[in-house]
Formats: sequence, C-alpha cells, structure tokens
Amino acid sequence: MAWIDSLFKRMVEVGASDLHMTSTLQPMFRLHGDMVPVDGCPVISPTQMKQILMEICPAENKRQYDTDHDTDFAYEIPGLARFRVNFFRDLRGAGAVFRVIPEEILTLEQLELPQSVKDLCYLSKGLVLVTGPTGSGKSTTLAAMVDHINKNRADHIITIEDPVEFVHKDHKCLINQREVGNHTNSFKRALRAALREDPDIVLVGEMRDLETIEIAIETAETGHLVFGTLHTTTAPSTVDRIIDQFPSDRQEQIRTMLASSLKGVVAQTLCKKKPKGRVAALEIMIVNSAISSQIREGKTHQIASTMQMGVKLGMCTLNDSLERLVKNGLVEPDEAYIKAVDKEGFSSKMAGLGIQVKLGQDPGGPPRPQAAPMPHQELNLAHQMDAEPQAPLPSEPAANQEPMAAPGMGDPFERFKNRRKI
Repeated sequence: MAWIDSLFKRMVEVGASDLHMTSTLQPMFRLHGDMVPVDGCPVISPTQMKQILMEICPAENKRQYDTDHDTDFAYEIPGLARFRVNFFRDLRGAGAVFRVIPEEILTLEQLELPQSVKDLCYLSKGLVLVTGPTGSGKSTTLAAMVDHINKNRADHIITIEDPVEFVHKDHKCLINQREVGNHTNSFKRALRAALREDPDIVLVGEMRDLETIEIAIETAETGHLVFGTLHTTTAPSTVDRIIDQFPSDRQEQIRTMLASSLKGVVAQTLCKKKPKGRVAALEIMIVNSAISSQIREGKTHQIASTMQMGVKLGMCTLNDSLERLVKNGLVEPDEAYIKAVDKEGFSSKMAGLGIQVKLGQDPGGPPRPQAAPMPHQELNLAHQMDAEPQAPLPSEPAANQEPMAAPGMGDPFERFKNRRKI
C-alpha cells in the first residue's frame, strides 16, 4: 500500500471532496467547501513530498512531470474510489491535488436534477453544455446524464476525457472511454476520429481550444448528440465565450452554427449548505426559437430575460435558483450573494423577501468544520531518503474516536460515504 493511500481512505471516510498536498505544509482536505488541515499529519518537506507522489505516479507521467512540471492522471484504489490527480511545482516545491471520484455513479434523481435536465438526455442531435467553475460538480452531472442514457437508450457513446473519471459499465449502450495522453494525443484529434467511429453520442471532457469547439459544433450539426463542458458561470456567458474564441471575421458564421446546434446549457455553482455539506445552484437554458434568434443576431444580453419567461420549459436563472435555496433554508443569504453573478439583482430579490445580506458578520451558525485527528506511524518505503527524516504515516482513526458529523443531504459525497460504510 502506498503511503498516501491512508490519506485517501480518510478523505472518503470524512466526505472530503479534495486532498491538497503542498510541500512545507500539512496536507489539507476540502471539507464541505472549506480548506481544513488533516490533524495529526505532519508538515511534509519538498524531498519527502516528491518521494510520496512519485510512488503512485505512472512512468509516462513521471517523464511529463520532469519535463513540463505538471501532469494529470487518474489513480484508483479498488473497492474505495478513483481519484483525479494533478501534480505541479510551485515556490515551495512539489505539490498535488486529488479529487475523489466515487465508484458508484449517482443518478439524476439522487442529484435532484430537474426534469428539464433529464429531457436533454433524449435528444437525438445537438450540443449540450454543462458549465461552471472548477470543482462545481460538472463531471458528476455529466456522468449522471450519460448513465441515464446508458440505462434507457441503445446507442454508441464515446467519451473523450483527461483523465477518465467515472468508469461506465455497458448497460443498454456500448460505451468507449478514451483518455487524452493514453489513448489519444488530444481532444481535437479524438473528436475528429470519433466521426469515423459510428457514434450516436460524444462526450468531450473539456472544450479547451478553438479547434475543439469548432469540431464539437460541427459534430452536433452532422446529426450527433454532443455533451461538453466549459468554465463559465452563466448560460449567456457560455454563448459569448464560445463566439469570442473565434476571429471576428468568423463570428457571424459561428453564431449561425451555434444557433442551430446548441440545445441546452446547465450552469452550476456549488454553495455551502446549512449546516454542513454543499448544494448546487443551477442556471438552466433550454434553447427555443427566441433564444436561437438572439444567438444568431448577437443579442445575447437579452437571453436572461427570455430565460425568466421560459419557466414552463424548465428554464431557470442563477439568481432564481439561489433565491429558492435561501427561501428553503438551505443556504445562508451571504453565501448566495457571494455566488451570485448579478449581485444587484440578487440583492433586490433578498430585499423583496425582507432579508438583509450581512457580509463579514458572524451569522452565529456552526463553527468551521475540522478534520478529525489522525494518529500516525512511521513511513516505511522501499526507497528510503537518507537526506530527509521519514514522514509519519497516517493510519486508521482510534476505535474510541468520535465520528465526523455527516454532510448535508444535498452533498453527493455523503451518499457515497454512507453506501461504502467505511
């Protein structure tokens, strides 16, 4: 067992979403949205950190890390979870961030996603985008949508990811999952090849560059259903981001193509839930004839108004979603205000409810979550480092240790933890 495996087990046990490893600092969990140190785990020196990280790094990624100073891959502990891994270097030395990917794929119902999102899974062609900041749960939502298709349609699905995160089993669909770096050189190369592989549905893990975006739009126009992700926070900004990727002399053409191919955008933002956990605020845009015309004519500033009138179609703005979470007592008003993009509009909604946003004041809520203490023992690796003392190895919590409080009901990590019963 690798040294870091004990931290991964503890990570899943307490319901943390990420593990941050930084040289000269204690390891830290992201727990319910907050960064908390792993109590009892020591400060790790740069030399120790590199030794710890290289123990689980594939040979090809070691070469890439030595050359480029960062690398991405997936690491799996059978029976526990998969982890999305990024190694990097900074001023302190070697570092890494690990995102937990539960073995069990949550369903659309478990994620409490609305019917309008489920309806997007039954499209025969077009482009569907799931957007949001890093760590907002885009991969979890996409995995749930692919899983729903897998159980209800008989199609061929190709996923292009970096790295492969959720591993899908074949149910009614045939699923080919390709990893950039291992199975293909790039997203754009794999996407071009997908057109010759008889797909019905193509999932593009990240639409990173102009060429990838262009091929994805062309693929959607040629009669395929394409799912993709972008790092945008609202539906109108997603449209603008795609168009702005192209030179000005091509933007009119892209507007026309996007107006006919884009079918929906799900923009999600994770908020801290009361008292613990996290819950997603969703902005949902279903492209109807009005929105299609606004995209074609370059009037994206009018999309938000059209979305407010499209509630019957399942549309919802971010402010409306945040307001609903506050009214239902799931999110503090100041947390919702921080996550809002249109802060003036959100403040007006809160004023209408008689709620005052008080940023920077103690709301009197529960204290900041802390990771439970972790006893440790001495590190024992085959390759010892003579120049550095050995880092203590985190081990299992003591039998009489009080367990962590469960995350909130809206947190997918809670459901995963309860199912594993670790």
